[in-house]
Amino acid sequence: MGLDVASIGPEAATVPLRVVRAVDIDLRCVLDALDDPSWLGRPIQPALGHPERRRIATDLELPILDGSGKGSVHKSALIDLGPAQRFDGSVLVEIGWRSASLAPLFPIFAGRLQVSATRLALDGRYAPPFGRLGLLIDEALLHLVARRTAQAFLARLAARCPAGQQDWGAQMPP
Repeated sequence: MGLDVASIGPEAATVPLRVVRAVDIDLRCVLDALDDPSWLGRPIQPALGHPERRRIATDLELPILDGSGKGSVHKSALIDLGPAQRFDGSVLVEIGWRSASLAPLFPIFAGRLQVSATRLALDGRYAPPFGRLGLLIDEALLHLVARRTAQAFLARLAARCPAGQQDWGAQMPP
């Protein structure tokens, strides 16, 4: 799995997804967390032809917020992370995920994660399953699922690296 939208497949219809979360986060901790993503799950072999990327077998979470169930729904997934790039006080990393099982039945996401001391942003595109029919299902339900899954991922990162967790000083490392 690549981390760009083209890797989803040229014939796939894609849908934009942008989720932003205001945070107070420790950028040094974020860099450490992206350097060693074992907190997300079990690191496995990277995608073929992309040794610079890290692949993690994990569970993505879909919080149930309407009171119809307790807790969250979890789906086993593969997350690919590119190398972290630092500039202008923020960290940028390419990210993608797909289902670890029954892949054709679940959306494939490719995009970028941008982290600053006060904001997390996940910006990319996903391909709903079932082609054009999937686009109709997406309008009715899947976009909500994709958005909540992305929000839960950002919340997981924010919980991992709250500002003030460690005394790294005011400067982000070079």
